[in-house]
Amino acid sequence: MHRPASATVDWKALREDFPILRERVHGRPLIYFDNAATTQKPRPMLEILRQYYEHTNANVHRGLHELSSRATEAYERARQRVADYLGAANAEEIVFTRGTTESINLVAQAWGGKFVRADDVILLTEMEHHSNLVPWQLLAERIGARLRFVPVKDDGTLELERLPALLTPEVKLFGFTHVSNSLGTINPVRELCEKAHAVGALTLVDGAQSAGHMPVDMQELGCDFYAFSGHKMCAPTGIGALYAHAEVLDSIPPWHGGGEMIVSVMLEKSAFKKPPHRFEAGTPKIAGAIGLAAAIDYLENIGRAAIFEHDAELTSYAVERMRELPGMRLFGPRGERGAIVGFVMNAAHPHDLTTFADQQGVALRGGHHCNQPLMRRFGVPGTTRASFYFYNTKEEIDRMIDILGDAVRFFS
Repeated sequence: MHRPASATVDWKALREDFPILRERVHGRPLIYFDNAATTQKPRPMLEILRQYYEHTNANVHRGLHELSSRATEAYERARQRVADYLGAANAEEIVFTRGTTESINLVAQAWGGKFVRADDVILLTEMEHHSNLVPWQLLAERIGARLRFVPVKDDGTLELERLPALLTPEVKLFGFTHVSNSLGTINPVRELCEKAHAVGALTLVDGAQSAGHMPVDMQELGCDFYAFSGHKMCAPTGIGALYAHAEVLDSIPPWHGGGEMIVSVMLEKSAFKKPPHRFEAGTPKIAGAIGLAAAIDYLENIGRAAIFEHDAELTSYAVERMRELPGMRLFGPRGERGAIVGFVMNAAHPHDLTTFADQQGVALRGGHHCNQPLMRRFGVPGTTRASFYFYNTKEEIDRMIDILGDAVRFFS
């Protein structure tokens, strides 16, 4: 019999690596269910940051002294670590950014500014985070391009039967999320990329909710761009990366100007470096990149397949327990989903419900989750969202259910 990868991991022991999980909030033990917004940080990653600042701190690439050499080596080693983690062909396909939002803006402004023309089409979906919507709106408004959207069904999945009418030769790029940050829907990336390439369109995948939760391989997925944020996978805030196929990346002009991204500068004109340094103007977030590599090491030591299985088990358990509560409306697919459950309860507005839970030490998220068009699609102002990670437990979910039950009685 096949033994699940998650069965070999001592999940409760891993909790000891996260000092913040011992915090108390309003006098109650912290239960942290806001992992889709940001994850907590393990001690091994924090220790790497401390070592960097105490023993290596210097600017990269431009210095000739020993500390600069050490910092540069660590920074570029981090780039290679990200490339290996994503299955990129080489490190030159990895551009360090502040995260998913900046990565998508880079593509929209630099690639879109060069290759998208008036009346071209950018195809997106109705479930996109604002980070994969607003940059394309700005581009379309500036150059006269058009936006199209793949609708979302009542069950939270994409209406893919509409794709042949939407994904036409006018489409220059098809951008979509890998895992919905509100619904937990896992989209079929490889299938969508193949369909886009068949009509000559490039693809961009928002990997913010997938990079730290499941195995991802660029060769297998077949996308042209993949964006993710480190802080959603145990790394520091303010660091992330954009993967882009080498040929595509090489065709894109710079989008920020300044130091480091240049070969030579004259008063009237400059010559620029090859990717990825062409896109990393100024002093980068060196410690952030090193911390991201340390977080990757930590996750790989656990195993991404094991994390995905464990997350899925927690989420399935939470969904079944939540169905026991009166006046509960759950959003998203009934089958496999990411570690995210969005819901509304008749008892209270999502903001009130989230505040009530916070008073009991449970960190949920209430609101539109940067998914305003999706919320309107489902006819709600927002939802309460519980999102899980490998350091969460079924006992914590049971505690959340008890608190939500108390909320029903409190607000009734």
